Amino acid sequence: MKFSVKLCFAALLVYLCAALYGEVQYRVAKCRDVTPEYNRVNLQERYLPPSAEHWLGTDNLGRSVALRLVQGTRIAFHVGVMTSLIAIPLGLVLGLLGGYFGGKTDSLVVWLSATVASMPGLLFILAISLVVGQGLIGIYAGIGFSTWVGVCRTIRAETMKQASRPYVLAAKTMGYSHARIMFRHILPNVLHIILIQFSIRFPSAVATEVFISFLGIGVQGEPSWGVMINNARMRLWQGVWWELTFTTLAIFVLVLSFNHIADWLRDRLDPALRCER
Repeated sequence: MKFSVKLCFAALLVYLCAALYGEVQYRVAKCRDVTPEYNRVNLQERYLPPSAEHWLGTDNLGRSVALRLVQGTRIAFHVGVMTSLIAIPLGLVLGLLGGYFGGKTDSLVVWLSATVASMPGLLFILAISLVVGQGLIGIYAGIGFSTWVGVCRTIRAETMKQASRPYVLAAKTMGYSHARIMFRHILPNVLHIILIQFSIRFPSAVATEVFISFLGIGVQGEPSWGVMINNARMRLWQGVWWELTFTTLAIFVLVLSFNHIADWLRDRLDPALRCER
């Protein structure tokens, strides 16, 4: 394993620990019915630059940027995981059905995926979010139900190749059911695609949530990275650079780490690339 890949895994481990710490902090404050520390207003400590007391400085209400950045990490992991739990199973099932059965079933899957793909992505996400409701639930549904097309097309193409392999023909000859052939024989041979798609989708979902929250439609009352960037951008002219800088840097490192790991996983798990080596 390359050193750069190890470094990316280490960075993701740090993000994961921060997200878990933020989750504990959020749950404890919610159970005690108190204002969490990252949301406590202290006007006497407004606009403090990074120091030993406040590592990443404070914002316009005297709240710790470091604590709010940790909560933004928690929300980012929520969005990345929950949207993947919607989009990946949906794309997986439809891709398996279309690639295995072909004919009218495949035509229906192709039509459905083409219809969703033809819609403007951001508008579709916003529409679903407004119907379901603002907040994290709306973001989960909006991003999850609008980003399964890529997973579906990849799984469908791989399933069509696997369906003509000897082991599938042998399973059909032995009288196995279609469900057993798809989920017990073909599925294990396409699982590498799921892992790669997750590593690609996660940062994409996080970036989408940041943009939606930046527009004021996403997370409400919680320090999402998009909310922090939106709050900080108006104070750059006052020389308050730290909130925007550290939030942008956190997003950059997370997306870069996931993208680099996705490339490494593709090189390691894609059979076509393995054969070339």
